Amino acid sequence: MDVVLMLLGFVLLVVGGDFLVRASVALSLKLNISKMVIGLTVVSFATSLPELLVSLNAALNGSPSIAINNVVGSNIANIGLVLGITAMIGTIYVDKTFYRFHWPVLMLFSMLFYYFLSNDNQLTAVEGAILFTGLIIFVILVLRKSGDAEPDDSIDALTVISNFKIGIWLLIGGIALYFGSDWLVKGAVVIAQEIGVSEAVISVSIIAVGTSVPELAASVMAVVRNEKAISLGNLIGSNIFNIGSVLGLTAMIKPIIVEDPLIISRDLIWMLVFAAVLLPLALLLKRHELKKIEGFALVFMYGIFMYLVFM
Repeated sequence: MDVVLMLLGFVLLVVGGDFLVRASVALSLKLNISKMVIGLTVVSFATSLPELLVSLNAALNGSPSIAINNVVGSNIANIGLVLGITAMIGTIYVDKTFYRFHWPVLMLFSMLFYYFLSNDNQLTAVEGAILFTGLIIFVILVLRKSGDAEPDDSIDALTVISNFKIGIWLLIGGIALYFGSDWLVKGAVVIAQEIGVSEAVISVSIIAVGTSVPELAASVMAVVRNEKAISLGNLIGSNIFNIGSVLGLTAMIKPIIVEDPLIISRDLIWMLVFAAVLLPLALLLKRHELKKIEGFALVFMYGIFMYLVFM
């Protein structure tokens, strides 16, 4: 039954990701802003909702390690697993704003998060407020930097989609992502507990991967629909949203205390490494593109991380 629950959750997440990408592209055309911006905001927030719900629930129910490891593991999975698989499926083109703005902001949030936790082994309400405020500033800057929507003849049909239909697509996508993530995580947790895996390992691996499936579904669907700007923007934005909104809001409601030292000495270091490695990967071999070989490298790195976690 748990396996069936996981499969149903995965199906819902794929369907939700598809609706979310279509609605996001249509919305970008309606608002006359770039698809990268939509990926960095609307899609990123929607695909970060599972992490927010899981982390908030874990913190309120006395499981701070799940609250933190869920975000850390999800951020690692978004780059190592999701971006890696997406790049292996189709080429991802790196926009110049990635180097000038998006990647530096991702590194800033990641290092600030690391500093807050390593300083006193907790994320306080004040620190959470700083992260959340930083997220608001990021969104404002993204909207200000948005230019005209990139021309793309393959999506002309979306320009005539009504606002009502876009709203319905967003609603369907959001609901599917919510229930899909919930079912996938619940099924995975039960199975993991039955084989005797610890809570910390569950949160940084299975739960993190489960809550990253929306990003995977949205990114794969974006590549299939030739919306590569959204797939990259979604992942960068989702990682920033995970730190700024998921942990920021959770810490503001209830401070998060680090109970497992490996979160700081191992997991957070890996999160920083995966964020940092994006820059050289985008510049090596064929510049400004992430292709199959870079995707394989990211997945291989993620495999090493998972091996260390379970060992």
